[in-house]
Amino acid sequence: MSLSEQLQEVRSRAEVCLYSGGRVVEVRAGVMAMANLPLPPCSKYHHIAAETMAIENSFGSNRKETLASLQRLSTALNILEKYGCNLTNPNRPKYWRTVKHNNPVFRATVDAIQGGRAVLCLYGYSNQQPDGLSFPDDVTDPDVGRVAAVTLEVMSLRMELEMLIKEGHPHPEFYERIIPTLRHKDVGLNTDAVVYHSSSTSCHSDGQTKSLAFPLHHHSSREISHGSSLSSNHQGLRSIQIFSTSSHKHPGNCTICGIFRISAHCLTCLQGLCAECDRLYHSNPDRASHRRTAVSSSKTRSNHSSSTWRCLHCTKVNSVQDVLCEECERPRLEPINSKADESQPATTTDWQCKSCTMVNAASSILCEVCERPRLATRPPVTPSHPPTTPPRPPAPVLGMPGDPDSQWVCQFCTYLNYSPATVCEMCDLARPEPALMPVKLRPPSPVRRVPALPVKPKEPPHEDLDIWRQRLMKEEGLKLIQLIRDGEKKGVSPEEVYTSMKVAGDSSIVPCKWLKTELPLLLDQIRMLVATSSLQYISDKTTPEHTNRSSEGLTEVSRKEVDGSETESVIQLSRAEAKQAWLTAGGDTERAAKQALRDRLAKVKELCALGFSDKARCHDVLRQSGGEVRGALVLLQRPLLEPFHKRIWSDKPESPVDIHHPDKQRTCRRLLAVYDLPSWGRCELALSLLLEHSAPYSLEDVVQAVKESHDREFIKRVLAKECPICLSVFPHSKMQSLTSCQCSVCCGCFQQHFTIAVRDKHIRDMVCPVCWEPDINDPEHLNSYFSTLDIQLRECLEPEVYELFHKKLTEQALIKDPKFLWCCHCSYGFIYDGDQLKVTCFQCRNSFCAQCKKPWESQHAGLSCEQYQSWKRENDPEYQKQGLAGYLRDNGITCPNCRFQYALSKGGCMHFCCSQCRYQFCSGCNNPFHTTCAVDECSVTGLHAHHPRDCLFYLRDWEPSRLQALLQKSGVVFNTEPPPGTQTGLCGVIEQKDEGGQQTDSACGAQTQPGHAGLCEKHYREYLVSLINSHSIDPAPLYSSNELLLACKRYKVEDTRRDGDDSFACYSRLLKKLMDEVPLGDKVPRKK
Repeated sequence: MSLSEQLQEVRSRAEVCLYSGGRVVEVRAGVMAMANLPLPPCSKYHHIAAETMAIENSFGSNRKETLASLQRLSTALNILEKYGCNLTNPNRPKYWRTVKHNNPVFRATVDAIQGGRAVLCLYGYSNQQPDGLSFPDDVTDPDVGRVAAVTLEVMSLRMELEMLIKEGHPHPEFYERIIPTLRHKDVGLNTDAVVYHSSSTSCHSDGQTKSLAFPLHHHSSREISHGSSLSSNHQGLRSIQIFSTSSHKHPGNCTICGIFRISAHCLTCLQGLCAECDRLYHSNPDRASHRRTAVSSSKTRSNHSSSTWRCLHCTKVNSVQDVLCEECERPRLEPINSKADESQPATTTDWQCKSCTMVNAASSILCEVCERPRLATRPPVTPSHPPTTPPRPPAPVLGMPGDPDSQWVCQFCTYLNYSPATVCEMCDLARPEPALMPVKLRPPSPVRRVPALPVKPKEPPHEDLDIWRQRLMKEEGLKLIQLIRDGEKKGVSPEEVYTSMKVAGDSSIVPCKWLKTELPLLLDQIRMLVATSSLQYISDKTTPEHTNRSSEGLTEVSRKEVDGSETESVIQLSRAEAKQAWLTAGGDTERAAKQALRDRLAKVKELCALGFSDKARCHDVLRQSGGEVRGALVLLQRPLLEPFHKRIWSDKPESPVDIHHPDKQRTCRRLLAVYDLPSWGRCELALSLLLEHSAPYSLEDVVQAVKESHDREFIKRVLAKECPICLSVFPHSKMQSLTSCQCSVCCGCFQQHFTIAVRDKHIRDMVCPVCWEPDINDPEHLNSYFSTLDIQLRECLEPEVYELFHKKLTEQALIKDPKFLWCCHCSYGFIYDGDQLKVTCFQCRNSFCAQCKKPWESQHAGLSCEQYQSWKRENDPEYQKQGLAGYLRDNGITCPNCRFQYALSKGGCMHFCCSQCRYQFCSGCNNPFHTTCAVDECSVTGLHAHHPRDCLFYLRDWEPSRLQALLQKSGVVFNTEPPPGTQTGLCGVIEQKDEGGQQTDSACGAQTQPGHAGLCEKHYREYLVSLINSHSIDPAPLYSSNELLLACKRYKVEDTRRDGDDSFACYSRLLKKLMDEVPLGDKVPRKK
């Protein structure tokens, strides 16, 4: 099998393990096998550019530095490997679609190497986002097969680099060929002799692998001497090799030195060599017969010019991506001897970036290095005599005054050039023609300049006029700022400071002092001008022929403005108004007076528009409020609100709303203010309802209804609700309802019903008086119902009735406590915390057993309840006389809700209602009777319970002989004859009877039958069923076919008849399924 086939097989197996969730050991084995294959990186890796990544990310002048850079590459590959494994994992992370650049780990690893983002693009992260990379929006899931292939190559390359770093790579020559500094084990290229050695590696079938190495171990004397001669004759080449190892590698450079461009390709050893390396390498007799093909010099020269550049200061050879020299950090400049070539027009296939001077292809729009767009340039001109550029004059020395007119800045690349050069030294574009110098104007300033000082400065020289102006503006501005800050500390605004300096005309004054001494006089002057102007207008208006035209400008303003106001009084300004006008006018007194007059008349006009027609009063309140319209409104409205304020603060009660008042709007306003109705329309609706003839509505009821709705008919229905108990009509607000139903009754009937229920009935009778909901037997509804009812009864019941309700509610809660006991003597209940059987009632002081609830006798001491009952049956003559009637009484009915015991037989009706808690249940199986069934798919309506098959509810229909047969089959002994001394003839079992609507307890009195142990047939069946329940006997084996089918239908046991089954097989299978799937009753009493 060839190496290519081995690679394909290993790759396929490893990819399947990677994306199918195989074991880590299998994936690692596949990666190791792929890394150990003797193939160069260019043949082994099909997706990632492994060879290019290794070359571009290897730095250093010796092997140690190069391995350190490869270690960084390995770390970045490790992070990329994790990205790939996350995408192939079926349980991908939540944010697998994006890779953020702001992640510090990503920036320090993947983003710090060349080719890292290209691997992410191979994964599928092809969408460029502002903060990272992401999958395209239309891609819902990554291509797992492709990601697995790329991830496998990343893992293999990382493993090869790790083996290379740890000196464990089986074929290091593949990487030593592309990274020359890896060939030198200790000291790199800084040796006195360069020794060449031809080492053979495992060859392919086409014999392609022969690589060049530079080992430092001893060789034959012939090779050493030959290498010494080479080193002595070619020191220049050696120095260039030593210098170039710190620069970036380029795939088009020589395989050996990595600096100069390839001039020849060797077809035998498959290497590209420069001229010097080709001559030295193939001078060895063993390699003299190698076949080589020459590479054109024009291509090499063009490639060299576009891949590296040499610094003109330190002769350092740098990569084309470097704008600054790596050694001296000076910018890239073209050599002087190439100026003649620059004058020639460039070829149409290349263009040079104006920012980084990179030569790009003609098809490129953006620069390959700085990614800036291509700028339009003027077409090349070929003059007959090329212009001669004079030499660049020396730059002015730092600290020495230079001539600014000898410098000019290029408008394209902003490079600083020196005259008399007419072409930019950086971008070769011509210097623009200087435009005519416009007259320089001072820039506008938000703060006016402070007047000049009295001492006039010396006339500045003509050439420094602009600088002098700027300095003067700066000094004046700083002084003004300082004065403003001082004024703010004393409560003076910046406008006041600036205006005071402007009016004073002297920069030496202190604005704060001037404002205190001089400003009041100016303000009084402005007020006097306004008053004089208004007075002059009044006198002109009253005198038909006036000749005095003094203060013509101000009077004209007052004439134009005052004509609209028709004032007959002198306008008096406040100092605040005069000050505001003075600031607005910039300190001009006459302008300030005009402005103040205009403002005052505009404010008076505004007040008149609001309904205040007394203009003299408007002028007066504006003067009092300092020209503020809001303050003037307060003063004008205060007299109007005085009656309202008196009524609000009066101790007299508010008069009721008179709906029959002739002013309907006044009534609506009262409704709107007093009852907070949502709108004026609702007020009119309420008033119209109240004014209807024979309307039985009160004002409060109508207002409440109108707040809830605006529909007139709906409001009428709400205001006329009929109580279903007393049949009276009430508004909806006077009706009450429970949360358990939709019934509504009036407040009186509601209160009366629950008062009677609390005083005379059980707490479970406190339900709706109309529909008798809810069902109190449901314990889930019980707590929520009573918690809501408690809130309603607190408002409507009297205090003593509400206290009784709480007492009964507390007793209802105590019944559920497992330590709660009922006294068998007086039916008093209490909580007993003791552990003794003998309990003494706190009410009647009689004792009873805490376990069996029987009256306490001295014989019970030291005996369990079962032993005591056995002793009593054997030794108590009275108990023996009662016979099985006493047995049925002792095993009577116990309420499953409150555990109250009844010494009664179960009788014919199985529906029993506890007198203590009103819980309704079946006396045979203790299951509750209810009207709302909680069993799924139950179709029974009305009061019912779901009985198990061993309940007395079903077994009471069996004949006594059949019940006896069931007991005999199970080996249970039963009585057929009455005990000696027992009264025969009539059944003496105590049962509950309904006599005249009252529940009474009395003897059965039915005729006894022979063989029924002195009981009637009904109670003898009850006796036999109690034995069946006590021993948990299943009655199903005695079912007939019809009974079995009926029971299966009742308990939803389904079984299809199979083909070929006879009746007995079908019966047996159905009986077994019924007994397995449907258990006996879990609440059936099991006492003996």
